[in-house]
Amino acid sequence: MPPAPEVWRRIPSWRYHRANVDPGRARTIVACAQRADALERLATRPADRAAAALMSLPGVGQWTAAEAVQRVFGDPDTLSVGDYHLARMVGWSLLGRPIDDAAMVELLAPLRPHRHRAVRLLEASGLAINPRFGPRQPIPVLRSL
Repeated sequence: MPPAPEVWRRIPSWRYHRANVDPGRARTIVACAQRADALERLATRPADRAAAALMSLPGVGQWTAAEAVQRVFGDPDTLSVGDYHLARMVGWSLLGRPIDDAAMVELLAPLRPHRHRAVRLLEASGLAINPRFGPRQPIPVLRSL
């Protein structure tokens, strides 16, 4: 179980820093914890209206709203537009070349209303392709040991 909203609200900023959470994301987490009751009520709305309400919060964008709608509502269609790897993986897997978010949405349009489900099945199938072309970026150390 994740911590209760009051626990999230009491986490000091230095703990977020030690966990490599930047200040903007930490503010978003705390703001969402402060509005936890209102966010819980969004579960009674239709998925598209709940996503729009989520995106009205500072720091919550299209990707975060899509991820929440996928999990809270079990929405089989909402795509995680803005995901760092998703469009490229879909492009490499289905077309043999990388694509951007707009091209991914267009490519998956015939699969409506199951686009998210189709992407998850592609990932789970073991057939997804996402080639790497260089070394991975190191995780920066923000504190001394």
